Amino acid sequence: MFLDLLKSRRSIRKFETREVEKEKLDTILKSALLAPSSRSKRPWEFVVVTDKEILQKLARSKEQGSSFLSGAPLGIAVIADHEACDVWVEDVSIASILIQLSAQSLGLGSCWIQVRERFHSESEGVTADNYIKAVLNIPEKYSVECIIAVGYPAEEKRAYTEDGLLYEKLHVDNYKACNP
Repeated sequence: MFLDLLKSRRSIRKFETREVEKEKLDTILKSALLAPSSRSKRPWEFVVVTDKEILQKLARSKEQGSSFLSGAPLGIAVIADHEACDVWVEDVSIASILIQLSAQSLGLGSCWIQVRERFHSESEGVTADNYIKAVLNIPEKYSVECIIAVGYPAEEKRAYTEDGLLYEKLHVDNYKACNP
């Protein structure tokens, strides 16, 4: 059931060293390409990285929260032609979560590394976006939203439970607290 998939999906930052099989990667990428987008503009593109040296460089892409990428067997940079559509951020975000849910459904773990609006860890004033574009040879007209680290989990995390859901954030017909 889809709800069970959502409950079990957790951010994984420790990965086994084994590679992700080509069939699983193909399924993940097909899922991303099936992502809905505003007016079917499909501004997203995906850069798949398996080269350990490049993953090491990408792990240093921002001030905090990207170092674990060096231990992942796979990273997928989610980029967009920001000139193609005014809601490219939303479109690439939808594609990114589909990458994560697809990975989860295949027994893999993943973690979103936010890039947009973040700074590079080693160069003052350099954005993480510009650093990654240089490392991956991405043309200027693209923006990097995130990198999704993917691999076989080397850590276990408990699934979310419905007990922890914040039902007080639900509102019906107007803004008011709703306690089911």
